[in-house]
Amino acid sequence: MEDIVLHTGTEHPDLLWILVPAFLSFVAGLGVVAYADRLREWVRPESSPTTE
Repeated sequence: MEDIVLHTGTEHPDLLWILVPAFLSFVAGLGVVAYADRLREWVRPESSPTTE
């Protein structure tokens, strides 16, 4: 049982500096996905001419 605790990384000295940016990146990704259509329309409006 002690081996499992040792391998989870909970004693890592920079665990907070690893988890916080990872969580913020995850939340930012959710935000981008939630507003993808609005972002796509902002970047490339429907009324602008496209090169096809």
